[in-house]
Amino acid sequence: MTTDEPLEVAVGRLLAARRLTLSVAESCTGGLIMHRLTNVSGSSAYLMGGVVVYSYEAKVKFAGVQQKTLDQFGAVSAETAGEMARGVRAAFGTDYALAVTGIAGPSGGTPTKPVGLVYIALDCAHGTQVERYIWQSDREGNKACSAEAALALLYRHLAEA
Repeated sequence: MTTDEPLEVAVGRLLAARRLTLSVAESCTGGLIMHRLTNVSGSSAYLMGGVVVYSYEAKVKFAGVQQKTLDQFGAVSAETAGEMARGVRAAFGTDYALAVTGIAGPSGGTPTKPVGLVYIALDCAHGTQVERYIWQSDREGNKACSAEAALALLYRHLAEA
């Protein structure tokens, strides 16, 4: 499905029309998703809040990630993204939550977790969905691609519901 309007507008329209709420946990995007969502007038009707959790400690304290998950899988993993989404949804009491964790670059990559690797999670009452991407851009481009993909994931879910 595609939309002719910016994704943050389309997502906001669908959330508002259905009286649904959203929260966000961001790591590598550094607040870019929240920035885009709050650029939409009236977003306070559906956007309850979000957190930028860059460190392991912040992911545990503010996004509900278990230390054992970080120890076993690392910050950049499907497991961590899923726990971030579930944790922020529980913390804010929202219908939906998005979470993003990854390696924006240009440094920080490894052979098993290259620069550009990102996990995006969507959590709702029906469960948690996690998508994996490897972007091929610079730091800013990787962040922009990740924010766009997160909003697209939510849009697809809302449009198909």
